[in-house]
Parts: sequence; C-alpha cells; structure tokens
Amino acid sequence: MRPIRFLLPGTTGRFNCGGLLVELQTARLTAQLAPTEVVTYRQREPDHPFLDDLLEREPTPGDALWIVSWGFDVPGLLRRLRGRPVAYHAHSSGYGFSLPPGVPVLAVSRNTLGYWGDRAPRNPLYLVPNALQPKWLERGHRPGAAPGGGSRPIDVLVQQRKNSRYVLELLVPALRRRGLRVEVQSGWVDDLVDLFNSAVVVLYDSADYWRGRGVSEGFGLPPIEALACGCVVFSSLNHALADQLDPGLVGHQIGCGSLENDLERISAAVDDPQAWQTPVSGVTPLLEACSEGALLERWRNALVAIDRHWDRLLLSGCTPLRSPQLLQLRCRRWLDLLARLRRRMVRPGRDG
Repeated sequence: MRPIRFLLPGTTGRFNCGGLLVELQTARLTAQLAPTEVVTYRQREPDHPFLDDLLEREPTPGDALWIVSWGFDVPGLLRRLRGRPVAYHAHSSGYGFSLPPGVPVLAVSRNTLGYWGDRAPRNPLYLVPNALQPKWLERGHRPGAAPGGGSRPIDVLVQQRKNSRYVLELLVPALRRRGLRVEVQSGWVDDLVDLFNSAVVVLYDSADYWRGRGVSEGFGLPPIEALACGCVVFSSLNHALADQLDPGLVGHQIGCGSLENDLERISAAVDDPQAWQTPVSGVTPLLEACSEGALLERWRNALVAIDRHWDRLLLSGCTPLRSPQLLQLRCRRWLDLLARLRRRMVRPGRDG
C-alpha cells in the first residue's frame, strides 16, 4: 500500500477545529495500514514536513497518496498535485468546485457521498464515516446514573457553537423558566465525555449555522457522542445528521413545529429519560459502525482500491472517465425537446 500524506493547513492555533481533529484521528488510523504523515501547507511546523519543501525535493510524482480535505483549499491543492496520486477526503459539501476526472472521493457521510455521486459520478467514490474516539465508547453511561453515581446534575446541555439563535435565545430561557437545570457550554472543556455523561438531554441545532455558510453538516459527531453517553438527543436533521438520526426512533427533532411542542417534549424527556432515550437496539449498531475498528476496515478496503486505481492511471496509461459538463447536459436536453417538437409538427400526408 502506498505511503499516505494528509495535507492540512496547520495543526495548531487558528486551525484548531473539529475538522482538524478528525483528520489527525484518521491519520492515526491509517498509520496502522501504511506509513502515514501529516504535511502542512500554510503554516510551517517543526513536527511536520511542509508542502513546498516536499514538492521541490520530489519533482516527480513518487509513490505517496496525497489526501486533501480543507474545503475551499481543495481546488488549489489539486492543481499543485496534478499528476500525483491524490484523493479528496470530503466532509462538508456545497463548496461549489468540481473535481478533476479520476480523483477519488472518500466521503464521510451518505449525504456527502450523494452530493459527489451527483457532481462527479465517474470518479471513484467511497464511504468512510468519521470514527468516534474510543473514550466515548469506553466511558459512556446510560441515563440512569452519572459516572460517580446518583442522578445527572444537568437536565439539558447545549453547546453554544453551531447551535441556532432559536435554541440559545428562545428555547433555553423558556426551559429555565420551567425550572430545568440548563447548561450552555461555550468555553474549553477538559473532559467532554464527563460533561455529556452529566446531562440527561442534549440539544443540537446546526441547520441555521450551516445554511448561513452555504455548506453542509459533514458528519455531525455531537449527537452520536451524546447517544454514546446515554443522553436523550434533540437535534436538527440537516444534511449528514439525517444519515444517523431517525426522529422518534434514534433521537428526536428539535424545532418541531412550535416552541410549546419542544418545551413539552424536552420537559417530558427530563422527567422520564428512559421513555425518550433511543433503545439499545438502535444505538448499538450505530456506535459499532462508528468504532475505530469498523472504520479501519473501511479505510483498508478504500485505500487498496484507490492504489489500484492510480496504478491503472499512472502505470498503465488508462484514461479516466469524464462526466459531461452541466451545460452539455442541458443543451442536449433542449436539443431532444426540439427534435420531439419537429417530429410532432412534421406528419406524413394522407393518400387522396
């Protein structure tokens, strides 16, 4: 299997975010399959090679598989890596760029897979969901008791980042007026697993956040992390969240019709969490599918196929399949319509 290079703008400071943590976790996973290194391209760091230096030192394609992922940077990186084995690790969709023919897509959700299945149907496509870190599976608890015993001290937990103004400015104050213990987490938390294990209900409403940015929720780990800790989850169902959540069966919809409806259902879930939590039969397969072991096998299968794909293109000289441009497809549709109209207008004469 080819050595793997994950391209990241940087790994510290302003680049610190959920997407970065997922890429670093993925690099740790693939290191079990092939030699793997993280390469930065905006910020020079002492612990990682820098893209400019590598390209200068290695003017020919070489054997490594380069994996790009960082949203708006992807088109530019693909241009710089033209002629080299490369794959796109696709998280959020909707950035608007097109992929060159032959560039494989490693989609983290079915939502993203469907997006590229529409925009790049001739590129190799693979589904490799994000993995839950083992700590969520090892330390999660059902709602009956907090980790240290006793009831959970937080009735409703809300993470401020990505949550909607509806949740933060309307729903949270209304829940507090009902006497519920609501915690809005906004700063750094040393132990998120402990925080989630301390909550009965978790609210996650990212639809407005992503719609305002014009891109999608790539995977949506927070609701799955909450389910791993036995919380009752009320979530939006936008984009990749609909991959995993099934309202009423695996989680519940937030912002469901009216504020009063949300207040009634969340209050009822706090009063009787077992009646509202997702059954074990629904949670267990979901968590198993997100385990690092399951994802390692998915990555193994995808990387083997991608290696063979690039061997065919680079060594055997095969030509990658191309998808027709959207303009071509629309012109063809109009030409077909015109041809139908002509056939209807030109009818054979009758004998006299």
